[in-house]
Amino acid sequence: MENQIIQPRVLKGFRDALPQEQILRASLIEKITGVYRSYGFVPIDTPVLEYTEILLRKSNGETEKQVFRFEDNGGRDVAMRFDLTVPFARFTAEHKAELAFPFKRYHIAKVWRGEKPQAGRYREFVQCDIDTVGSDSASCDAEILCAMKAALAAIGIEKIKIHINHRGAFNRFLALLGAADKSEDILRSVDKLAKVGKDAVASELEQITGGAEAAKKILDYVSPSATFDQAIAKMEGLCGGAAADTDRLRQVYKMLEAAGIAASFVLDPSITRGLDYYTGLVYETFLDELPTIGSICSGGRYDNLAGLYTKERIPGVGGSIGLDRLMAAMEQLGIAGKKGSYLDAEIFCQDDSLAIANQKAAADLRALGVNVEVFPEAKKMNQQYALAEAKSVAWGIFVAADGKLTLKNLKTRDQTDGLTAQDAAKIILQRG
Repeated sequence: MENQIIQPRVLKGFRDALPQEQILRASLIEKITGVYRSYGFVPIDTPVLEYTEILLRKSNGETEKQVFRFEDNGGRDVAMRFDLTVPFARFTAEHKAELAFPFKRYHIAKVWRGEKPQAGRYREFVQCDIDTVGSDSASCDAEILCAMKAALAAIGIEKIKIHINHRGAFNRFLALLGAADKSEDILRSVDKLAKVGKDAVASELEQITGGAEAAKKILDYVSPSATFDQAIAKMEGLCGGAAADTDRLRQVYKMLEAAGIAASFVLDPSITRGLDYYTGLVYETFLDELPTIGSICSGGRYDNLAGLYTKERIPGVGGSIGLDRLMAAMEQLGIAGKKGSYLDAEIFCQDDSLAIANQKAAADLRALGVNVEVFPEAKKMNQQYALAEAKSVAWGIFVAADGKLTLKNLKTRDQTDGLTAQDAAKIILQRG
């Protein structure tokens, strides 16, 4: 029987990453990780697979539809993690005796959701999470927001607006409206405003609340105001006055002002976050130049998520950068950058008899801190130049029989002859 060729393909909503994309992803992760560490967050990891009851105990019907779930070879009901927060709650409950609280962790890893693929949204994607558990302090809320702002700035994303709100204030408003028992459905509906528009949400709210008047009041509550003071005054007027929730918003905003970054934040009563485990501060981040791509960074306070797995109450707050959506946005804005390798230089092969000299030169240069590779065989120079260009290599090197190097700037075509490895390394590392 002849071997049949299997068509190479990937599942819908999944994709391969070519070097240029993966280099960008790795670079962004390195910069984000550096910021997270500077704030005192430490790394953890959790399994891709969890027992389904662990992941779905505190989720809504939409999440259950999106989760990749199956029975494993041992007959266990398992699922692939759809975010990094719920596994972290399980992790915290399971290891609480080994952790020092407040515990601050970062976790950068893939998650999986079986939702409809679209621009910047895939079924397999990377989240860059930070969380602080074990404290209900406004300082922790503000620190998460500061860290997220700093992480985005570190990768060159400065023109953003982070929309913040408090679920507690919205819940008080719904209680006054007599709709507290429908809060989860209303929260999920309001969370769709940016995606489906005001009219569609109004229609949905009418069905949930049973009347156009209640739907109108909800939409009025979530409508934006010009300034933070105006927004919080309106909020308190509609939800029954000042309370711990609006006091917390004021505290956090003052801390953001003290940090000098308040201009990037907006109090937005329409931000509710669809996931049920959020109880306090919630936020979403939008690009000024590309708001239509959706939130690139979101999160909030969940004061008892770990309570699903332990009797001890462990408050927490966290945030997550959606790396793939962010990269899609950077591509659209033309700021993603193109880099085909990590190389500083390419040693060209003029003659196969120079193979040993080429390898010695490469070893010497690497020892001096230069990222360099050797073209393996004496092919035509235009082929060697083409490879260097494809890999975004800035410098070309020719090795003479006596070991001396000729260094060529592949952009300007200027070259310098008779160099030692030390001479060449100094030029490469100084000029980049």
